[in-house]
Amino acid sequence: MTEFERVLVQSFNSFFTENGIKGIAHRVKQHRFTPQFLDVLVDSLDPDFYMGIECKSISVDKGAKALYFSQHFTVDKKGTHQISRISDFLRLSGRAGFLAVELRMGVGYAREAYIVPWTELDTLFNTEGETKLSISDLKEYSMIEREGNRYLIDPAKWKAGRVLG
Repeated sequence: MTEFERVLVQSFNSFFTENGIKGIAHRVKQHRFTPQFLDVLVDSLDPDFYMGIECKSISVDKGAKALYFSQHFTVDKKGTHQISRISDFLRLSGRAGFLAVELRMGVGYAREAYIVPWTELDTLFNTEGETKLSISDLKEYSMIEREGNRYLIDPAKWKAGRVLG
């Protein structure tokens, strides 16, 4: 489990406890020969918190200019791209889906995280034929605000998609 995934899970669980919401976020253990559909699953009877989150982390300080669909996502032995597999899982499970991308800026700089609704990512990949999300594209989506060592959970803000103006 990456630090980003761990902190996101802890942030959700703290949020649920502090707000008296029945819910739990967890990381599904990855096994060598079993595919892992998403990095973080959030379970709750409240439909606003029934979701799956795929986490990616890129090093902007080391020259990364974009999140590439061919480089940062996998293709299984059957030739199915990870975006398509996750889209199928979300559709079948009824979960809302998100891509959370952490931008690592280097030593001494705060990390930034942005959240992309999965429906938009799926459209970009499958309908519009996009091959990447540039750093500037990612910054058009809602930032996952940080407070101290945790993220502030606000799915209503995340579902809005791209931030306008």
